[in-house]
Amino acid sequence: MVFVSPKSTVLDPQGAAVEQAMKSLGHSSVKGVRVGKTITFEIGDEDTPQARSKIGELCDGLLCNPVIEDYRYEIIE
Repeated sequence: MVFVSPKSTVLDPQGAAVEQAMKSLGHSSVKGVRVGKTITFEIGDEDTPQARSKIGELCDGLLCNPVIEDYRYEIIE
């Protein structure tokens, strides 16, 4: 499972809109909302350094734009 979100230095208009909506619903303590995406897939390998390298290549080369987005992933067996 890969989680992609805008870097903290990049404006996130969708996050700002969601934050404003939350506040208008009475959740005034909410702040710093960032909206990203979750990508799930099966890679067919065990959790090895090579598999993690493959996931990193997929993230950097396809699933996220490393200039404006950060990612993290979880391996679920």
